[in-house]
Amino acid sequence: MKEPPLQRATDRIAELYRRYVLPTYAPPSIALVRGEGALVWDAEGREYLDFLAGIAVSVLGHAHPALVRAIQQQAGRLIHCSNLYYNEHQGELARELAGRSMGGACFFCNSGAEANEALIKLARLWGSKSGGRWRIVTMRNSFHGRTLATLTATGQAKVQRGFEPLPDGFDYAEFNDLDSVRSAITDRTAAVLVEAVQGEGGVVPASSGFLAGLRRLCTETGVLLLMDEVQCGMGRTGRWFGWQHYGIEPDAFSLAKGLGGGFPIGAIVVAPGLAEVFQPGQHASTFGGTPLACAAARAVLETIERDRLLDNAAVRGAQLMDGLRHLQKSVPAFVEVRGMGLMVGLVLDRPSKPFETRLRELGLLALSTADRVVRFLPPLIVSERDVARALEIVAAAALDL
Repeated sequence: MKEPPLQRATDRIAELYRRYVLPTYAPPSIALVRGEGALVWDAEGREYLDFLAGIAVSVLGHAHPALVRAIQQQAGRLIHCSNLYYNEHQGELARELAGRSMGGACFFCNSGAEANEALIKLARLWGSKSGGRWRIVTMRNSFHGRTLATLTATGQAKVQRGFEPLPDGFDYAEFNDLDSVRSAITDRTAAVLVEAVQGEGGVVPASSGFLAGLRRLCTETGVLLLMDEVQCGMGRTGRWFGWQHYGIEPDAFSLAKGLGGGFPIGAIVVAPGLAEVFQPGQHASTFGGTPLACAAARAVLETIERDRLLDNAAVRGAQLMDGLRHLQKSVPAFVEVRGMGLMVGLVLDRPSKPFETRLRELGLLALSTADRVVRFLPPLIVSERDVARALEIVAAAALDL
């Protein structure tokens, strides 16, 4: 009797997903099982150049020795103790983040959505003490998370559809249009929430005049300026935080994704004048700022600093964008290249999902967003050789357009 063919490892993994995991994602038929540096391998042993980095999360690449060592050592000492007690790493991490930004203080949580929820609660609590302000202006085509409040803050109907009625308290303005924001601000507005670079919105950087004008407008109207740095923070743009390119300081900003280099942790950093807004019992997170999460984040910060990865992000980002613009001259389907540092978008003249698929088939992981944009988010440790190889794959994939 003939033996049945062996089932691929990927197929076995996928079957478990189909049977037991809610279908909130639609992954391609690959299962990643190992990574090193800017490379990952699937269950069949195929190698990929990872220019997605877990959607801007794995800033040190995969299996970085400093991060692995920090997690291993702390896991052997103390994983969790709750915020009922001090832990040895949380205060140090807060000091390091505040010192790299505008001073002040931090609150720790687990994700970008939680961090943005904390910003929303901070603005409302501050506004309740400032004449009853409670509404928040956000930008169309923004993205701030998947909780009910943060998906309402997100200015995209496609992520809100089916979850109505949505929470009240959000007004929308056009990104890079100061007059639009001015029109949206009323005497009930507590804050404006904005990204330095819209990631899910298509890798669209804020214009220098927009953010500078927004800072002045918020100051003039007594409104808080909040920055969502979840995707563009932690060195991705070539500076620690995206807003640092614009010569401004926000009143508070959110972090997550790259902060833990792959270990879940989120945070908000608030200016000194807002450090006393939250009082005991007004906000909390059971798993926020655990010893293990904070030890991982401290290792990420130390490694970015020691290995000059901000400089690398700027140089390798310029190499990637220059290379894509060179290809654009000979590929009519390539409409525009935009971004900042290692947050790069390639705009096509057609839906970009098939091109993402072709890149993956050729060994390069990237991500389609905003219908016609392919987003590249390589780790900050990416090398000149890695970028050159990625550009070769893009050129090969373009032959099919």
